Amino acid sequence: MLYDAAKLGRDEARVSKGFWRKLRRVIGRIPFAEDLLAAYYCARDSETPLYVKAVLMGALAYFVIPTDLLPDFFSGVGFTDDAAVILTALQSVQGSLKPAHRQAAKRQLKRLAGESDDALA
Repeated sequence: MLYDAAKLGRDEARVSKGFWRKLRRVIGRIPFAEDLLAAYYCARDSETPLYVKAVLMGALAYFVIPTDLLPDFFSGVGFTDDAAVILTALQSVQGSLKPAHRQAAKRQLKRLAGESDDALA
């Protein structure tokens, strides 16, 4: 499968810079938080194939960017496009998503909900 290494690098930089900040800001308004975090952990896993990382980083970068198809501030529909992008990306690479990625996502959601004093990853 083809991928653009330069775009992957840009997407990784964008995600590294803004993912946690945006997630903290919107966590209570997005029902797909677990999927989002599972995608993040899969994309950051050193054992994940490069093409899978490229797909997931592209989807995560779309979540992070402030300007997208439906701006996030539109109540009720603002995250619909983000959810569609994340879920489509996960479906296209579902064989690479490991139970450990889902478990890490669940643990992180608990931390974000204040059920643990652990620091964010």
